Amino acid sequence: MNIVKKTVTLGDGKLIEIETGKLAKQADGSVVVKVGDTMLLATVCAAKDAKDDVDFMPLSVEYKEKYYAAGRYPGGFLKREGRASDSEILVARLVDRALRPLFPDDFHAEVFVNVVLISADKETQPDCYAGLAASAALAVSDIPWNGPISEVRVARINGQFCVNPTFEELKNADIDMMVAATMENIMMVEGELNEVSEADMLEAIKFAHAEIKKQCAVQLEMAKELGKDVKRTYCHEENDEDLRKALREFCYDKCYAAAKSRLPKHEREDAFSAIKEAFIETIPEEERDAKTMMINRYYSAVEKEAMRRMIIDEGQRLDGRGTTQIRPIWCEVGYLPGAHGSAIFTRGETQSLATVTLGTKLDMKELDEVLVQETQQFVLHYNFPPYATGEAKPQRGVGRREIGHGNLAWRALKPMVPIGEENPYAVRVVSDILESNGSSSMASVCGGCLALMDSGVKLKKPVSGIAMGLISDEKTGKFAILSDILGDEDHLGDMDFKVTGTPDGITATQMDIKVDGLPYEVLAAALQQAKEGRAHILGEMLKTIDKPREDYRPNVPRIIQITIPNEFIGAVIGKGGETIQGIQKETGCTITITEVADKGIIDIFGMDKESMDAALARINAITAVPEAGETYHGRVTSIQEFGAFVEILPGKEGLLHVSELDYKRVENVEDVLKVGDELDVKLLEYDAKNGKMRLSRRALMEAPEGWVEPERRAPRGDRGPRREGERRGDRGPRREGERRGDRGPRHRD
Repeated sequence: MNIVKKTVTLGDGKLIEIETGKLAKQADGSVVVKVGDTMLLATVCAAKDAKDDVDFMPLSVEYKEKYYAAGRYPGGFLKREGRASDSEILVARLVDRALRPLFPDDFHAEVFVNVVLISADKETQPDCYAGLAASAALAVSDIPWNGPISEVRVARINGQFCVNPTFEELKNADIDMMVAATMENIMMVEGELNEVSEADMLEAIKFAHAEIKKQCAVQLEMAKELGKDVKRTYCHEENDEDLRKALREFCYDKCYAAAKSRLPKHEREDAFSAIKEAFIETIPEEERDAKTMMINRYYSAVEKEAMRRMIIDEGQRLDGRGTTQIRPIWCEVGYLPGAHGSAIFTRGETQSLATVTLGTKLDMKELDEVLVQETQQFVLHYNFPPYATGEAKPQRGVGRREIGHGNLAWRALKPMVPIGEENPYAVRVVSDILESNGSSSMASVCGGCLALMDSGVKLKKPVSGIAMGLISDEKTGKFAILSDILGDEDHLGDMDFKVTGTPDGITATQMDIKVDGLPYEVLAAALQQAKEGRAHILGEMLKTIDKPREDYRPNVPRIIQITIPNEFIGAVIGKGGETIQGIQKETGCTITITEVADKGIIDIFGMDKESMDAALARINAITAVPEAGETYHGRVTSIQEFGAFVEILPGKEGLLHVSELDYKRVENVEDVLKVGDELDVKLLEYDAKNGKMRLSRRALMEAPEGWVEPERRAPRGDRGPRREGERRGDRGPRREGERRGDRGPRHRD
């Protein structure tokens, strides 16, 4: 084995080990990245040649976490790892977006990158190192690639920036961003921020880039040491320069005119297609099939050039807007009467139908991942059906795009959605994209915000989002920053930069850069332009609804939330859950109990006030603490010679001695009371230590004229004082479980 190992020390002293030559040696490239007890195995394999009909980069990136890495069994019936979880897909997308732009434009062989978590500790977040592992595997291979890159998480904790914090450290961060970069350039940014300024966000990116450069330098050393700094030769494109020239001469001016026509999306697409078809007609019929791929490739380049030149040279965009202009916006809330909250957000040809559903804690999303086991009170789901772009094809479930866009919108709104004791509901937002021509994830943020306010959820602040673009000319140095980009502007542009936030700062961001050498000054200008665009969009939104509704809609189930001492949690639940299940069955309410520190939080969830009040009364009775001097309505549970036992609260019985039945002498208790009788009694004494209670019926009756209360004797042991007329032995037979000397039976309370 030819094992090569390198180390990198992060700013906080963490040591990263990169090793190759030991595992998966038949792959084109493989490495193991180790931090503490966390280990990632990354492999990369590429086909020797491209397929005949491929003129794009067929890259596949997979990220997988093995349960054995943390010594855990997978869930489910099969007890083995299954389809990728949402979090695994999100990590794979982060890696893919950083790697993909760096493959040569004319390299079309299939490439498969796999990153697997094979060992884990409870502190290290493995997603911070997945990009480094993938890049290192490519670096030690001979696959053509213009890397290396690395990817780090940058956080700001107590005002200080740090890279790749632990799970525990990240809880206190107000910036949590993943940044990917080469030695020279930022490639990708994604993360969430707690209303952070644009300047602070830029400083975080710069801090991350300084650490990334160290990791890239080590990869270059490894590649050189292994002789992999020279990559394999390839030939994946057939070219015909005469055809390229002829196509440009025929199509460029026509494409420029079509780009300036300000036609709607589909009409513009038809116009561009007609130009290409007209050129194909000029090719001899017997040559068309052989030249189809070249024609498509050359035409796409001409169309792209025409649109970019129009924007850079004339400042005019495909729909006629200026570079800072936002498309027309219209909104509506309360559109769906059956939903708990709903909104339509339309910006240009992009439209989101957003809905809110409120549920109990039982409806919260449960995460059971290798390193994360928790519940999420707030979730957001994004759906993009084919009809949104007029495509005639079936919908095949949720794809990676839906998961990625939904996660961005969720991050944008998450800091502003109250959770915990501030909001007892589980909250689900769904954004269904009904039309799309760019920035559908940002439409989801805006629509989701409106729907939340329509539902009555007390959103802390309203949130809006915008997608920014960039068109640059490397030769002249000219560039144009575009606000609220169209789908075509995203495709043909050099940057897709999404920013969300409140009036007071940024809450989430996602940036993909497709060109080399983008200066920080351009990023700063884009962020400032985005801030102005967000403010405009938010102003249009607030014309429809400017604050959360005062109350929830009538069809929203109501929640009563109370807090009890934790020693009563068991009593409310009951043996095997019988008490709480009985209350739910009798009242039709749903009841949840959450233990927090030294208290229990009980949520009573129901559709009508009467049933909820009944459930609340039952719980209050169970958790009530008897108070001496108070009057209670009780039920006789048993009769003894010396008195009766009366249940005054659920599970709480006290002794009503024969002498406390009436002012007159009672010879036989059953002459006055029967088992099951209900009556009012006064609690004379309550011993909280052992739960014993002394009750009186007589104390609630009017005393006879001239009545003098007999003097009570001092208590004698457990029996207590004998009352006037009481003889030794009046206690009667011992009940089951009673000890000799007890005044009465022992009770569970």
